[in-house]
Amino acid sequence: MSPPPSPSPATNPTRTLVIDSATAACSVALLEGNTLIGGTFRVLGRGHAEALVPMIANLPERGKADRIAVALGPGSFTGVRVGLAAARALALAWGAKLVGYPTLALVAAMAREAFGEGPVDVAMTGGHGEWFVESFDAAGASTAPLASLTPDGAAQALTAQRITGNEAEALVATRGHGTAQPLLPDARAFAALPTAHLTPDISPLYGRAPDARLPGGKMPG
Repeated sequence: MSPPPSPSPATNPTRTLVIDSATAACSVALLEGNTLIGGTFRVLGRGHAEALVPMIANLPERGKADRIAVALGPGSFTGVRVGLAAARALALAWGAKLVGYPTLALVAAMAREAFGEGPVDVAMTGGHGEWFVESFDAAGASTAPLASLTPDGAAQALTAQRITGNEAEALVATRGHGTAQPLLPDARAFAALPTAHLTPDISPLYGRAPDARLPGGKMPG
């Protein structure tokens, strides 16, 4: 008798733990394929390191998954590194596959899902009064490199009618036109993210050079 066929991806979907702590928001989600099993979203500002692990532990089966997807940034240096550290530790403990994704790509995907298809520019709080900005087409592909710009610089560089991100309203006010669709990244919306944005390269996307320097003026690793 021949062995039974292996389960297809449709009947045996990948379980994914999603971790997003790169911005003022901290969120986690557990998905079976594209189906959300559980998740939590909190706007913390600070305290991601203390909140993240309990949020994961409160997920069904304590968040255990075959794959872990983590936000790479840009955003808070501390928040990005907290998420990466947790994702790496859990991937090692569980033998799970580890992938990363750009924070602004998820925000753009959330805007398309919530407000309809079409090109969208993303503007998120950066550092030193600047904003992290990036443009995406109707399919979710990046059409301009990630940049950290002053509000005036962002107003000149971003041309889409629709603006999302937590600085969307400020950008629309600065340039005097457009539609603001304010959003913060939410791990529970991970299924909306185009898979082309997933990468096995788990390197942080800081968006600008770190403020801190090691002795001798060297950049932190």
